[in-house]
Amino acid sequence: MYPDRVVSGMRPTGALHLGHYHGALKNWVRLQSELPCLFFVADWHALTTHYDDPSVIEHSTWEMVIDWLAAGVDPSQSTLFIQSRVPEHAELHLLLSMATPLGWLERVPTYKDQQEKLNDRDLATYGFLGYPLLQAADVLIYRASQVPVGEDQIPHIEMMREISRRFNHLYGKEKGFEEKAREAVKKLGSKRSKLYFELRTEFQEQGNEEALEQAKAMLDDAQNLSMIDRERLFGYLEGSRKLILTEPQALLTDASRLPGLDGAKMSKSYGNAIALREDKDSVTKKVRTMPTDPQRVRRTDAGDPGKCPVWQFHLVYSDDATRQWADKGCRSAGIGCIECKQPVIDAILKEQQPMLERAQQYLDDPSLVRAIIADGCDHARKLAQDTMRDVREAMGLGY
Repeated sequence: MYPDRVVSGMRPTGALHLGHYHGALKNWVRLQSELPCLFFVADWHALTTHYDDPSVIEHSTWEMVIDWLAAGVDPSQSTLFIQSRVPEHAELHLLLSMATPLGWLERVPTYKDQQEKLNDRDLATYGFLGYPLLQAADVLIYRASQVPVGEDQIPHIEMMREISRRFNHLYGKEKGFEEKAREAVKKLGSKRSKLYFELRTEFQEQGNEEALEQAKAMLDDAQNLSMIDRERLFGYLEGSRKLILTEPQALLTDASRLPGLDGAKMSKSYGNAIALREDKDSVTKKVRTMPTDPQRVRRTDAGDPGKCPVWQFHLVYSDDATRQWADKGCRSAGIGCIECKQPVIDAILKEQQPMLERAQQYLDDPSLVRAIIADGCDHARKLAQDTMRDVREAMGLGY
């Protein structure tokens, strides 16, 4: 059993906006103080849709890392790195592709969705078909226990779990595994050894999940086991397999409640986004020109907040008292739309202020960002190399 670890990445396709902050980065900042976290720039993934024009990737990569740091991702608590700087991701992707059924990739819901949405691009490539497998390699190579995702990404995590399970089933056949596992059980002491075998039988013969969890908890508490013995005993509980890759769990995150300036999903390509590090005048102008309830043609017309994109921003940024003021003022025509927008402008600027301050030191000295990424790549690569040693040996490539 490997230690709990969180892995997540983002594709570098342009400047991050407030939707990214409320949808993912706020969650990353919270998670980094709870568990070891690895956050990576998925530059190879950017090539799955931008292979014909990769010029945007380099600039976007460094800008995105500065956005992460500005948002509060802390390199002293998290490991930040670039996917392509850890070539083991590609090696694991290749090796997993040898045993992954083609049908598994074709049934991923986002495969057909993206092909339809991005119909202006030629996505009939192996890279696009295989991106969920590269995604699986990104996570499995760190034996991550949890992956923060929105609901739309759950099928990807399910596939990662299936790939991990299939790999362990095919290749987790350690020579003399059963004998080594029985020797490891003895190290638990006679009382715990007896309980281990009872719980194992209960799980394997009756499918009792509680017995499995109880046995795992007992192994977690056992101080005198080496990592390899502990791993053998976890595998022996569930059958006669060595667990080489971990099955990650989906860590469900709340979808961002922050829409774009026009009420649709916030996206740079829709021209309805506020960047994470946008200047004050630009933010003010964008919010002031936001569309409002179409029924409010004149200042004296009463409106309905439910039909106004600005109200969605109040739900994210305003306290109860401000919301009540805005709701009442809109319905009674007691306030105008410009008045209604001002608290939103103030709240966004207040949220952005510490981000702009944090970003400034990295803009003044880009070598600081390069150093953070270099350290992160070194750390990530050591973890990846440990996994690949086990994977190669399991697949008969350890010579």
